[in-house]
Amino acid sequence: MIIVMQEKATEKDVADVINRVKGFGYTPKVLEGTLRNVIAALGDARDKARLQALESLHHVESVMPILKPYKLCSREVKNENTIVDVKGVKIGGDSIAVMAGPCSVESEEQLMNTAVAVKAAGATILRGGAFKPRTSPYSFQGMEEDGLKLLRNVSNETGMPIVTEVMNPREVDLVHEYTDIMQIGARNVQNFSLLKEVGKHEKPILLKRGLSTTIEEWLMSAEYILSEGNNKVILCERGIRTFEKATRNTLDISAVPVVKGLTHLPIIIDPSHGVGYWQFVGAMSKASVAAGADGLMIEVHWKPEDAFSDGPQSLKPEKFSKLMDELASVARAIGRSI
Repeated sequence: MIIVMQEKATEKDVADVINRVKGFGYTPKVLEGTLRNVIAALGDARDKARLQALESLHHVESVMPILKPYKLCSREVKNENTIVDVKGVKIGGDSIAVMAGPCSVESEEQLMNTAVAVKAAGATILRGGAFKPRTSPYSFQGMEEDGLKLLRNVSNETGMPIVTEVMNPREVDLVHEYTDIMQIGARNVQNFSLLKEVGKHEKPILLKRGLSTTIEEWLMSAEYILSEGNNKVILCERGIRTFEKATRNTLDISAVPVVKGLTHLPIIIDPSHGVGYWQFVGAMSKASVAAGADGLMIEVHWKPEDAFSDGPQSLKPEKFSKLMDELASVARAIGRSI
């Protein structure tokens, strides 16, 4: 059930409802809106008549059931879009955020050169993997904490916030110490222990869709994070597994309007993993912006031919710069900006 507060409800009024909800045996979660707050009461719906009676309070506008299985991220709970602020970079508003950088952190020179190039082209967030989940155990697995340190150093030098993946619940505190956005990769979208652990932290979480994950399953994974108290979740479509072999994955751009109709959370697109070949990244990036994506995550490497991982899908800096100019035109056409 959700309790919609009156527009003029005070903090004391909200606290009163929270205490009543707890007294009924439910767990309250407050979602702050521009005009009014909404309190989600999570628990056994069999006793919902007691919650319904809260409509008699002068500071409560209405009490309604939540029909979707994902409660906190549903538009039934919060109709206005959530905007996630990452050190001044807003994801989910009128401006489209671009995260760019190498798949893997390989060296300070590689990371710094790429970071300087993508920032000059207009990217606002630096991406880079310190822990790399690979299909083969013999492939490069990342620089781990040394990679995190390099990311932090380059971030301090360039002023760009960073996003990097966390793979293990035991490493959440370590990654949290260095990064600005913690990424949950496609392979861990239903690692519920990891989702609950990152949900206990306050930094934004970028949640990638799994290879065979339905949109409802994806949103239920987001629900795990929100239910632990972290409301700063960014969804990321990065391609799903189909019968098609011409591209690495099948990029589901239709997920953008579908997700926007179901949830208030922002959604970005990772076209690099979606297609797997740099030649197609530009077209899919422009299509993603046109479809309404709130951001892009693009792999860029100053020397893709020497990359330790995902070289074939990485853009060179000059190609990325050209793409950013083209994306700005697409964004303007739909009333947004890069």
